[in-house]
Amino acid sequence: MPSSIEFPFSDDEALPTIPITMSHAGFSVSANALLDTGSAVSLLPYDIGLQLGAIWEEQTVRLPLAGNLATVEARGVFVDVQIGNLEPVRLAFAWEQAS
Repeated sequence: MPSSIEFPFSDDEALPTIPITMSHAGFSVSANALLDTGSAVSLLPYDIGLQLGAIWEEQTVRLPLAGNLATVEARGVFVDVQIGNLEPVRLAFAWEQAS
């Protein structure tokens, strides 16, 4: 497996994204992830969590969000993420009860 991979980026793009594949509980979802290097937490939209087979009531770790999402409830969930053909990694997400 390669140790690095390059993705095209254009200054014309409003927000840089990267294609990823997420896996959890035997389910898999492909999506474009927003690249925000200044973020303190990775967010997982509610509908994608459901597509991954996550069950809201089973996620017992509650995470406080700030800013525009301060009123949105979030719970911690681990998801395996693969970028391109790199080795998958397990990441912690704040699964927000909003899309």
